Amino acid sequence: MAVELQAVVMAVYGGSRMQDLTSCIPKPLLPVGNKPLLWYPLNMLERAGFEEVIVVTTREVQKYIPDMKLRVEVVCLPEDKAAEMGTADSLRHIYSRIKSDVLVLSCDLITEVALHEVVDLFRAHDATLAMLMKKAPEPAEHVPGQKGKQKAVEERDFIGVDDSGSRLLLLANEEDLDDGLNLKKCLFQRFPRVHMKMGMLDAHLYCLRKYVLDYLADNSSFSSVRRELVPYLVSKQFSQKDADQEIDKKDIYSYIPRDDLQEMALTKSSWNDHRGDMKEPYHGSGLRCYVHTARNELCCRVNSLAMYMEANKQVPQSSILIEEPRVHVTADIADKLMVGADSMIGEQTKIGEKTSVKHSIVGAKCVIKDRVKITNCIIMNGVVINDCCALQGSVVCNKAVLQGGADIKDCLLGSGLRVSSKEKRVNEIIVGNEQLMEI
Repeated sequence: MAVELQAVVMAVYGGSRMQDLTSCIPKPLLPVGNKPLLWYPLNMLERAGFEEVIVVTTREVQKYIPDMKLRVEVVCLPEDKAAEMGTADSLRHIYSRIKSDVLVLSCDLITEVALHEVVDLFRAHDATLAMLMKKAPEPAEHVPGQKGKQKAVEERDFIGVDDSGSRLLLLANEEDLDDGLNLKKCLFQRFPRVHMKMGMLDAHLYCLRKYVLDYLADNSSFSSVRRELVPYLVSKQFSQKDADQEIDKKDIYSYIPRDDLQEMALTKSSWNDHRGDMKEPYHGSGLRCYVHTARNELCCRVNSLAMYMEANKQVPQSSILIEEPRVHVTADIADKLMVGADSMIGEQTKIGEKTSVKHSIVGAKCVIKDRVKITNCIIMNGVVINDCCALQGSVVCNKAVLQGGADIKDCLLGSGLRVSSKEKRVNEIIVGNEQLMEI
């Protein structure tokens, strides 16, 4: 797998739906289960046998790339353009480094899905595109600072697949369905039965043929893989020109390699191959898109504050961190029985007497004094929580300081924030010294 595919991890800005959080910490470095978000796709590639990967990122993130066994080649986008560049722009930026078919994945994907499930589809059907999707999750009940607000809705897709459930025939954003859906007659001629699935979520993991990157390099109109390139490829499956018809140089079909010897053999052959896996490679379109749908495995994209909270609940219970200790060996805990079995404590963190930690993640080098109660929280690195504080359903970013008796519920506290003694905060998002949002 590692030989035939070049791996590319997109770890740029992003986080437009979680800016209150990413204004404090770059999205690829957000801690989930006391690991930076970027660690998860790199770990998945390492476990699948990849020996090297290209990480597209910024200079800010480059300094903190996790140490891995696989060789990481870091490519930084131009600082003056990085915020405006989409994933397709980023692929165009590294085009000279791409020598084979590619596996592109986002740094915000955390999944237990075996990578070979997607790659096998790509191989077996000589696919142009193979991608991973999952059923969109239900909206989270409790999100810091969001009580009383309209809940953010995930970008959900409407897809159509064949009887096997893997050939991707239709793809549309559910928001676009209000204007109707254009279906081509030739689609139903080849696939009389199309199975429709609503509420699907793109996991941002794609296998792409090298000729797609060649096409992308010559067509700068594409900025996003998810929003523009993938829908284009899916729609073009049933637009193949006849062999004798001239193909527009800007059309994807002009980039698909032709095997003249094979074509001649097929035209002169009397063998009927209407059954079996090779039906599509021989008699189908030269452009084929496939999808693997995650079943019961963990598969989440950390692209909102709600999903960030949810990932920190699910990931510690998953097989991904099964070898990681819940309590780091260097942590100093006065009463270990007060730390719940479903919580995690980072390295060199000190926890005082009669302090309880339930359903929570506590980062590295934190100091938590006596008689503190922490429930359903994410405490990042270097946080100081003084005596008798109570925290519930909140996210506390790096190096924040809570003075004695502070009471925090359903809040997001930014990096370096100081909360006064006995101060009570409920359902707020506070970054820096300014209160950005209060419900």
